[in-house]
Amino acid sequence: MIQSNLFDQSAFEAIFGTNPSKLARTDSPATSKAAAETVDTGRLESMVLDTIKAFGTRGCISDEVRDWWQDMPYSSITGRYKALADKGLIEYTGETRKGKSGRAQRVMRAVKC
Repeated sequence: MIQSNLFDQSAFEAIFGTNPSKLARTDSPATSKAAAETVDTGRLESMVLDTIKAFGTRGCISDEVRDWWQDMPYSSITGRYKALADKGLIEYTGETRKGKSGRAQRVMRAVKC
């Protein structure tokens, strides 16, 4: 499990976090851009990655990750998947599983890191 106390702060920041300019559209109002600056994407990405890792090689679907973080806003959790995949920290297996809605959701798992 990756935890911030295992790394110095600069190593943590090199792995986790998304540039706030990627969190708001270029035509977004100033208030949206200001809000993007306040999101602690590093902490959120670390939390989501640790949760996905907990499922091991079986992997998980978004509903399973969200179940761990029921008190967190939907977008705070689901918004981290793309960043983690882009960084090569998670991968999609090509499998799907039925979610709570009855629709298929992609299975993801942590990449060895």
